[in-house]
Amino acid sequence: SSLFCGAEFPFECFGSSKEQTLKEVEDLDAVELSHVGNAAYDALRRKHGWHHDKLWNVTSGKVIGEVHQTPMRSWAATEDLADGHDDWFPEKMGEIMSRTKVWCDIMSLGPPDGLFLEKMKEALKTIYDNAEGSDKKVTIRMMFGNIVGMPVNCDRVIKKLTEDLPQDAGERINMWVGAWRFGCSWNHAKIIAVDGRYLHTGGHNLWDYHYLKHNPVHDLSLEMEGRVTHDGHIFANDQWFFIEKKQSTCIGQMAENIPDALPLIWKTRVIISEFPRNGATEFPPMYKKDLVPHYDRLDSAMPVISVGRYGALLPVARPADDAFLAMILSAKTIIRLGLQDLGPVCIPGTKQALPGCTWPHTYLNALGKVIWERGVDVEIVLSNPGSIPGGLGPTEACYGNGWSCVDVAAEIIKSIRKQFKDVDDDDLRKKVSDNLRVCFIKHAHGKAYSNGGTVGMHAKHFIVDDVCTYIGSQNLYVCDLAEWGVIIDDEAQTKKIMEDYWYPMWEVSYLGQDCNVQEVMDGLDIDRDGETTSHYMSSEGAKLMAQAAQAEAKGSNMAEFYGTEEEDDEDDIIAPVIEVEKVGVDLSRNLELNLDVVTGIKEGGKSKVEEKAISDTKVDTEKEKTEVEEKAVSIEKVDTEE
Repeated sequence: SSLFCGAEFPFECFGSSKEQTLKEVEDLDAVELSHVGNAAYDALRRKHGWHHDKLWNVTSGKVIGEVHQTPMRSWAATEDLADGHDDWFPEKMGEIMSRTKVWCDIMSLGPPDGLFLEKMKEALKTIYDNAEGSDKKVTIRMMFGNIVGMPVNCDRVIKKLTEDLPQDAGERINMWVGAWRFGCSWNHAKIIAVDGRYLHTGGHNLWDYHYLKHNPVHDLSLEMEGRVTHDGHIFANDQWFFIEKKQSTCIGQMAENIPDALPLIWKTRVIISEFPRNGATEFPPMYKKDLVPHYDRLDSAMPVISVGRYGALLPVARPADDAFLAMILSAKTIIRLGLQDLGPVCIPGTKQALPGCTWPHTYLNALGKVIWERGVDVEIVLSNPGSIPGGLGPTEACYGNGWSCVDVAAEIIKSIRKQFKDVDDDDLRKKVSDNLRVCFIKHAHGKAYSNGGTVGMHAKHFIVDDVCTYIGSQNLYVCDLAEWGVIIDDEAQTKKIMEDYWYPMWEVSYLGQDCNVQEVMDGLDIDRDGETTSHYMSSEGAKLMAQAAQAEAKGSNMAEFYGTEEEDDEDDIIAPVIEVEKVGVDLSRNLELNLDVVTGIKEGGKSKVEEKAISDTKVDTEKEKTEVEEKAVSIEKVDTEE
């Protein structure tokens, strides 16, 4: 059944939200999984069968060399890193991209700059050279996120990337650059997938000043080879499908048709450009496995579960979230987490969560449960709050939402008290002392560089029972973006990653100084969640959220790649805000309900699309309002039933 124009959310081909959750599947590759991998698989097959082979899959692959950590092996450093300390990293990304013979997908939060841009330009030239004599053009798709207030100028990105290519490059290469935003979701995945065989994924963005200059932020990715690469290509497909649908049809454009009286926070924006301008189709083709050369499963391949989410593009389903939860709950001995944050985004310059933003209580409850019931150890390394790389400003780049290690530990221990009755404070204190260890990331010389700037962390990585590990783009704090990563379900490979990355980091970071047991116990009654509301986020709250979202990406030294929302009246960010008590949707539930089921119309006039829609349909405004409210209530009812 459908609620909006034959589709209750952008991907009508996915069926209803009930179908998404009720269809179970079996994956024939799900054999010889560890107890952790099997827990993730069981949650995915039972809850997200509809999204099998799109947002998750049990597959195989092998990790090439060491994981890609930047700065490379810097833990023992007693001095600041020299210039060029990690130039190898964009060079490696370019080298992987340059292997393309048929198809390359690149996904990131924002376009490349600096050395990342130069190495991708060199890779394009290599692809062009290698395509000589081929009877088919190489397909290249680049997908970015339209961060609130910073829409990507895809025309300029293509122009810059192709400026050094020969004039006949369009005869050998077709390339598309796209970007999207839907409600408060956009692409955040970081993928380079080549010919269904070569893969690079993890937490790294493509920004020179964040990783290659002074005060670099720490991050983690990995290179893989094998069938898991197909899943990276396929994950990109539906984001391109969404852009095409929004650009070419009226279905799914309810955001442009909602009457002025019923607004929400942000509207949808999609952008796409193609190369060559007059030689490529407006939209790229969709990836299929039979478009690239076939190869047998690699002999040294290990079990891998690819897992992702599309954010608000789906109203309910978040497969990766459920996989992570199952992995945590399966733990028997120890969970190790290397993360930027666990706490929510704060009002800039404060330790106050944005209105509607909460801690990830589902994950916190799971951590508390295994600590309390099984005595599982939990080790967490976090970014120092307010860490700024590359000499940028606090509004240009900032890692660390502002919470202390005491705050994080208190929220985990608080979850124990909420889940279990008659918990004794002495027993809780013992759990803090014996089982929970939280610290900020450090080098041998401490938590700060010589200029006083603190060491930042951007990795999204965790290990369960030292047999299974996740590396990808997804944060564990509440942030409803499109994400993707890999679960490596192999004990030997997990232990190698620990030797190469986790142990050196933990040895210099955990000194027992960042988390005082008494302070944790004293903080159990503090409410650290953002203010909850029975209406949509206020205009001021939306602006603060926009500032926080922009802070991660403004450090790009290619400002020409970004526009401003003011450039196009059709794409104003902030809409007038009203209370919608009967719908009662809270921003803190954005992991469970698509916040864009009704989308705000800006003040001060209608866009061309809005005017055309209203002119064509001649629907009475009050009738529209009633219908939309009823549909929103219907979606809320479906969500509650599930």
